[in-house]
Amino acid sequence: MSDAGGPYLFDVGVIALAHTETPVRGAALSYVRDAIAGEIDAVVPYPALFGAHTVLTTYYGQSNAAASRLLQNFMDAKRIHWCDRLPEEIVRDGLAHARTANIGGWDGYYAQVAIDEGVNTVLTIDNDFERFDAFATEVILSPDEFSELNRFLAN
Repeated sequence: MSDAGGPYLFDVGVIALAHTETPVRGAALSYVRDAIAGEIDAVVPYPALFGAHTVLTTYYGQSNAAASRLLQNFMDAKRIHWCDRLPEEIVRDGLAHARTANIGGWDGYYAQVAIDEGVNTVLTIDNDFERFDAFATEVILSPDEFSELNRFLAN
């Protein structure tokens, strides 16, 4: 885990990976299990579940029904801080982050949620969040694991 510690914001990729049967899911699953058990302070924006649903059905080949069931079960975790706010200011600031950091709009939104929620570490599978100084970024997959995931997805 990151030296910065929690609270941790879970990016879409981490949520989706934890709900798959890939050979590298363990890295993500350990964080999700710790969050569900209340062993780490986790922040999850509700919109991340829609993103995870898209990733699960589009890239990991899960059915709509299976992805929905898995994510609804995840929503039952009472020890996770579910971020349900989507005010105009957060959207505008997220889009400003997307523009200035040259990242996707979703990542800009998650960066702004992390800032607003006082998150110390963003858990992710890519390095886009490393462009921000307001929080630490922990890429949960090693380069070898990321390559293994890409090989799995290519098959």
